[in-house]
Amino acid sequence: MKILVVGGAGMIGGHAAVHLKSKGHDVTIAGRTPPTPNTPLGDLPFIKVDYINDTSFPAGFDALVFCAGQDVRHIPEGEDNETYWKKVNSVAVPRFFQLAKDAGVKVAINVGSFYPQAAPHLVAGNRYVESRKDSCEGIRALNGPGFKAISVNAPFVVGTVPGLIVPMFVAYTQYAQGKFAPMPEGAPGGGVNFISTQSLAEAVEGAIERGEGGKAYLVGDENLSYQDYFGFFFQAAGRDVPPVLDQEHPMLPDAAIFAGRGNDLFYEPDAAETATLGYRRNDIRRTVNEIVNQYKDL
Repeated sequence: MKILVVGGAGMIGGHAAVHLKSKGHDVTIAGRTPPTPNTPLGDLPFIKVDYINDTSFPAGFDALVFCAGQDVRHIPEGEDNETYWKKVNSVAVPRFFQLAKDAGVKVAINVGSFYPQAAPHLVAGNRYVESRKDSCEGIRALNGPGFKAISVNAPFVVGTVPGLIVPMFVAYTQYAQGKFAPMPEGAPGGGVNFISTQSLAEAVEGAIERGEGGKAYLVGDENLSYQDYFGFFFQAAGRDVPPVLDQEHPMLPDAAIFAGRGNDLFYEPDAAETATLGYRRNDIRRTVNEIVNQYKDL
């Protein structure tokens, strides 16, 4: 199958692209910035795509995997929070999927956010979460004969791609190594569900091959406290699990914890859906070890 992975130069899209390529698909990645040359991603074909402003879709693809939804890390300085999320998620994402449908794409997978499904009470009053709900529903509304549209909605994603530097996980690794002293070492209270890039890539593959058109799949792997999660990094670096600190965390600020620091956002994905998509579970510690091994010498 000829697949276009939008956001394919990033961590989530990059891992999905490499995984789908390993399964024999003809994969092209797309985005605003090409990946680093002479890396697994840099060796894949690249097309410049700006889904927010484009008015056409590249011809000749059977499937779209969209991994470029905007989150709180991406909002430009000076942008109005209320209008930005509507523009880039609520409006631009479904419009881009309509362009894909018009261009003859047969299968379109959105990698979305878990918040609207796992914590629907967060939709009211949070424009970002509301915009993720809008994009998920707008995409699925396009499903119909000849166009299978699915949203795979993921929690906190953890992972690596060979040759790709992910600044967040470089910082996590160095923090666990003690390189940020005298910064206090610890973890926020509460916890959330996590999934690895490998598990998510397998879920995307499963959605392409076996997913039900028009459906939103809530995927997830392990429910972990933030202390357990940061503890995996510290243990991989040969150090003890850090304590819980009752203060805003330098590596995971309160603005990124929508359920609120000290609260848990845990769930168990539907067993039948997990079997349909065919993704692995209990993969977080292995993935964190891989991250630390990749970045420990930087």
